Amino acid sequence: MEGSAGLKNGNMEFTLAAVSELSSSSASSSSSSSSTPVIARFSADRGVAELRFHQDSEYIDGFSVDLGTSQLFKLGPVQSLCVSESSDASKEKSYSRGVTIQFRNEKESRDFHSAFEQWQKEDVIQGTHLPNGAIFASKSKFDNKIEPSSAKMYFHYYGQLLHQQNMLQDYVRTGTYYAAVIENRADFTGRVVVDVGAGSGILSLFAAQAGAKHVFAVEASEMAEYARKLISGNPTLGQRITVIKGKVEEVELPEKADILISEPMGTLLVNERMLESYVIARDRFLAPNGKMFPSIGRIHMAPFSDEYLFVEIANKALFWQQQNYYGVDLTPLYGSAFQGYFSQPVVDAFDPRLLVSPPICHVIGFNEIKEEDLYEIDIPLKFIASVGTRVHGLACWFDVLFNGSTVQRWLTTAPGAPTTHWYQIRCVLSQPIYVMAGQEITGRLHMIAHNAQSYTIYLTLSAKMWGPGAEQGGILQTSSCKLDLKEPYYRMSQPLPYTLAQDQQPQQLLQAQVSSKIHLK
Repeated sequence: MEGSAGLKNGNMEFTLAAVSELSSSSASSSSSSSSTPVIARFSADRGVAELRFHQDSEYIDGFSVDLGTSQLFKLGPVQSLCVSESSDASKEKSYSRGVTIQFRNEKESRDFHSAFEQWQKEDVIQGTHLPNGAIFASKSKFDNKIEPSSAKMYFHYYGQLLHQQNMLQDYVRTGTYYAAVIENRADFTGRVVVDVGAGSGILSLFAAQAGAKHVFAVEASEMAEYARKLISGNPTLGQRITVIKGKVEEVELPEKADILISEPMGTLLVNERMLESYVIARDRFLAPNGKMFPSIGRIHMAPFSDEYLFVEIANKALFWQQQNYYGVDLTPLYGSAFQGYFSQPVVDAFDPRLLVSPPICHVIGFNEIKEEDLYEIDIPLKFIASVGTRVHGLACWFDVLFNGSTVQRWLTTAPGAPTTHWYQIRCVLSQPIYVMAGQEITGRLHMIAHNAQSYTIYLTLSAKMWGPGAEQGGILQTSSCKLDLKEPYYRMSQPLPYTLAQDQQPQQLLQAQVSSKIHLK
């Protein structure tokens, strides 16, 4: 880059022929024939990598580019276009702006593009180091894939003590973690531990009880301050625990960890997308042959029959069948409302006798899986019906394994097992399918991650032809649905009268539901 670029005080400079704002009526800098050159300067200001343009040693007003939100395109051999989002906080919505750059020759154009790419890469991945183990990057890996409003609400939620209390009072969850750690002291004694998403710091304290040499408790929400307070109130253990406020995608630690411990599970195991942060922490912090607590997660699935639940959901849309609601006909919206209610996964604890077949499972190995593999999860489904009934959808739950050297422990959220704050989840079809005992049920559970820290679920279930002609392999009936795991129907606090026969008709169920409501009054 000799003659076109130079390094000055950690910055990089390029001499340009001209620079102008896209669609501007006149260039805001000199042209290639000007006697005063234009200087493009790459620099890092407060951790944000920027590209600024100068002329006569003066900054050209309005000509700055945040490399974390910019793209550079070639318009020709010596001309390029740089497009970036506006960072004007006064605007309700961000907008794009463009800057055209004219180079003196092709070599300088190539050198500039190479430098732009390198500075952008370092801005996103490395950031600038700050005190107490944290770093600042204009766009971290987390920020690049998660909607800011979702992240803000997420960290606000987990920054409140009442929600931490809800998890701590899940004694199945907390007790299993405690047993998994204490029963495997050999794995923790004298070891360095990283607690990923530490919350209140309870797992860090468990690790210290088990003899950990030092624990780094990484927590991005305001709960980090409460964790510091709790840990300092237990000084015998707290002297071996350091709380670091920040995201695992961004913080730096002084040493590698022998063990990662975390509670990254959400509804259906993957909701909230914290498993990805757990995997990133593994890649960044875990020493070779280190252990992960937990190390394996399994999603269990089985078709279910629940006429009561089906009628309950369908009845919610009856409001929109009114033809004279204060003089307004609501029926045009009935179909949309009906599908909307069936787009909500149902979170509750159900009787395992509602399952129509033995479950299958999908295994996720936290030690091996790549973060990108969690962006899209595709699970083929195949079951054999145990009874003849109407199948109303797919029931799901999960468990995780703590693969300790001394004791292996499973934490399960299965129906029939002691209930956890995760409960179970059911994807309900708006059009049930009929099956006979011994009939094969096939389908697909396809989950695609979205930037609101959750997944869009696409479920298809099909029942193969039964009886004469079945050997020809035709499909008799198929039903599909699309659900948003971010917007579930939390039903767990409602009464669950599962004394009904599998073959009871919907009309009978509706009458039973009405009678139940009258009785409760």
